[in-house]
Amino acid sequence: MEWPWNRKDPELAAAPEQKSAMVDAVDHLVNALPDPILILDSSGIVIKANANAEEMLEMMPVGLHLSQAIRAPAVLEAVTRAVSQGSSASVDYEVRGPLPRNFEVYVSPIMPAQPDSPAVLLVLKDLTREQQIERMRSDFVANASHELRTPLASLSGFIETLQGAARNDETAREKFLNLMRSQAERMKRLIDDLLSLSRIEMNVHLHPSAKVDLAQVARHVCDLLSSMAQEEKVTLQINLDSKLDVAGEWDELVQVVVNLVENAIKYSEPGKTVRVEGEASAGFVTLSVIDQGRGIAEEHIPRLTERFYRISVQESRSRGGTGLGLAIVKHILNRHRGRLLVTSKLGHGSQFTIRLPSI
Repeated sequence: MEWPWNRKDPELAAAPEQKSAMVDAVDHLVNALPDPILILDSSGIVIKANANAEEMLEMMPVGLHLSQAIRAPAVLEAVTRAVSQGSSASVDYEVRGPLPRNFEVYVSPIMPAQPDSPAVLLVLKDLTREQQIERMRSDFVANASHELRTPLASLSGFIETLQGAARNDETAREKFLNLMRSQAERMKRLIDDLLSLSRIEMNVHLHPSAKVDLAQVARHVCDLLSSMAQEEKVTLQINLDSKLDVAGEWDELVQVVVNLVENAIKYSEPGKTVRVEGEASAGFVTLSVIDQGRGIAEEHIPRLTERFYRISVQESRSRGGTGLGLAIVKHILNRHRGRLLVTSKLGHGSQFTIRLPSI
């Protein structure tokens, strides 16, 4: 089928209003399609791009050669074959960067092709979510099987003891039951964190758009954790600008701040202070959680956001940690186009700062 703006029908030539209406109809159709769509002329110049294509490429590609928008040899070769041989093809295209995305690009010629007229159609099908779901399944199985092995072994040992030597020992039974409950709670926290991390990774390429006041998030978190701070004999101090508006999801940003403030409380000595400070400046919002703990050695800082990385495995587990908290923080901030900055000095404490674009 020939595109309306390429037709030579005399009636259409004599009726420009009708031709214009058909062109508009095709434009509306292309813009209504859910996938990113590009239409090129025979020299590879983009002459039409729908809104989804502009959002995916993060630029307006119309008027540019395709190679300026998509730097992928396989895609460019498929376009060349479509023009020269009239053949269609499907090729893989990976968008690299902090948030990688994967597409299947369908390339098809539009015939007949003449100079400056539509020659090639590109449809980009986003496979990111499907591939992330597949990775999520395999990662969950691998991580869960590894991390659950220790508490399950402990539970099995306690059960054998209660069925054997401690069968009639009431004191031992009470002790082992408490330990079993502790191990079961640890497994529940681990599974909850793994599922949370998987959900975040699955949507990491989707930009959150709701307006959230990060100052309100921080105050809410400090209210939630005030009883924990009292139990640990740690003082919470808040110093925030009145408004710290960002584009984000309330629940995920609460999760970020909870993780940071909870860690600061856990690793502070009784009588110390945890400060939560935030300000807006130069188009960004920063929120810092500052503790007076023991600090973190410099060699550990680059690895803090790795899954299951712990400075001290024994201490982390004794405090109920799963080793996933800062990994969750990193992935949420990636989705929000933000960053986590960590500074620390042994014996003086640590500062964890999140930085997000303001709105």
